[in-house]
Amino acid sequence: MPASQTTVPTTSASRYLQQLCKHWSHKFAVEFTPQHGTIPFDATRVCTLDASPDRLALRIEAVDDATLERMQGVVIEHLKRFAFREDLGNVQWVKAA
Repeated sequence: MPASQTTVPTTSASRYLQQLCKHWSHKFAVEFTPQHGTIPFDATRVCTLDASPDRLALRIEAVDDATLERMQGVVIEHLKRFAFREDLGNVQWVKAA
């Protein structure tokens, strides 16, 4: 499956990780701790999150490039909503191995 990843500098990484995971846990079988989360949107789309004291790392895997690109937008849009108090800047995704 195609995959992409990004790292967002923030001192609120764990809080955002937990907010994103709780938000989607009402629809999906989300698993998370304060440092790591997995959001399985379905069998063809998965988002993995890892929080450290100064960054939030995100990885998305999807069935094809179009779905991957759409999911990148969905995840970042939700993240920026939760992080409205800080400017996360222009988030750049890169292809992952």
